[in-house]
Order: sequence, then structure tokens, then C-alpha cells
Amino acid sequence: MNYGRAEVAIQSDPVQEAKTVLRQDALNRRRQLRVAADAGAAMRLADSLLAALTPAAGAVVSAYWPIRDEIDPRPLMARLEDQGCVCGLPVIAGAGESLRFRRWRPGGPLVAGPFGTSEPPADADEIDPEILFVPLLAFDRAGHRLGYGGGYYDRTLAAMRARRRVTAVGLAFAGQEVPRVPHDPTDARLDWIATEDGVLPIAEGSGAGA
Repeated sequence: MNYGRAEVAIQSDPVQEAKTVLRQDALNRRRQLRVAADAGAAMRLADSLLAALTPAAGAVVSAYWPIRDEIDPRPLMARLEDQGCVCGLPVIAGAGESLRFRRWRPGGPLVAGPFGTSEPPADADEIDPEILFVPLLAFDRAGHRLGYGGGYYDRTLAAMRARRRVTAVGLAFAGQEVPRVPHDPTDARLDWIATEDGVLPIAEGSGAGA
């Protein structure tokens, strides 16, 4: 008897396919930019960002521990801590979950996290950032950001923005800019982008912060 064969239609996702292609190119490009960057790049990023966006003393902010050729946010975090901000780092709770955030002072203790990250230890206080500095592989002038593909920041920003206003600032080398980052409605846009060459605010109405 011929039972036939069930056919499963697998539809391709053109946005995800475009992201995959761009992601490998962006990884290579960022590696070259990091190698070519001078020692003052991260400090210039901090200078330009703090000249444009000055959090008030007591503001709660979070950045990231740099891995995989990401521009270093630690000079920025040290400056913010000195100005009275409450600084922290993200914690990966698990696959498919939003990030959590714990208090961290520059020079403070860290423990190993997933994917080569470093996190504040479990006994550090949890915080709720109002400004989030995020890493990226590529960005465009509409505020779209290409990440590693895990969706952690997209989920996190969506959850945070559903409760209150959160400012998301992408940190990058200027050479990571591309004409257009492929995106879909689940991709959270940035409000600002800061590089060693200056700060780019995203135009009102572009969808950033929505």
C-alpha cells in the first residue's frame, strides 16, 4: 500500500536571511575596526556622548562587559559613576528570557556568564535602568541595530518600554554604520548611537523608543 509522503512546506524568512549575511560581514568589519582603532577611541566616545546626553546624578544606567571586538564602554561607565549615576551590567537569565540587571561599580567583582560575558555576582543588588547602553554589530541612521541573533536586547527593551520610557543608546565604532539594517517589527530601535566620531540622535518619529 502506498501511504504517500507528507510534504512540509518550509518558508524562508528573507529578513533573517539578510541578517545572517550581514552579520558575518559585520563581524569581520568590526574586528578590523577594533584592530585599527587607537587607544583613545573609547574615551572619545565617552566624551562625545556625555557632551550630548548628560544623565542626572542618581540616574540608573547599564552598559555591557565588552567581548568579541565590541567598543569598550568601561571609560564611559567610570565617568558616569564619578558623576553620581547608579551603574550596572546585564545578566543573562536564560534562553528566550529578558535580561536582568545588577549593580556594578567599575573595578568591582564579576563572575563568568554565558557566551563569554562577565556579570556582577548573584549577591549584587538588582537595578532597573532608565538608560541602556547596548553593543551591536551594525547600525543605520534610522536607529536599527544588528545584534548577534539571540534577541536578548529586543525582548528586554520591549518589556521595559511597555512599563516606562527607557533610552537605548547603541555604542559602536563609526565604521559599523551601514546604509540599512534588515529588520522586522520585533526589532527594538535605538534612541541614540554613539561612536568615537560623535553622537547620532535618531529623528523623532523614526520609531525609536516605540
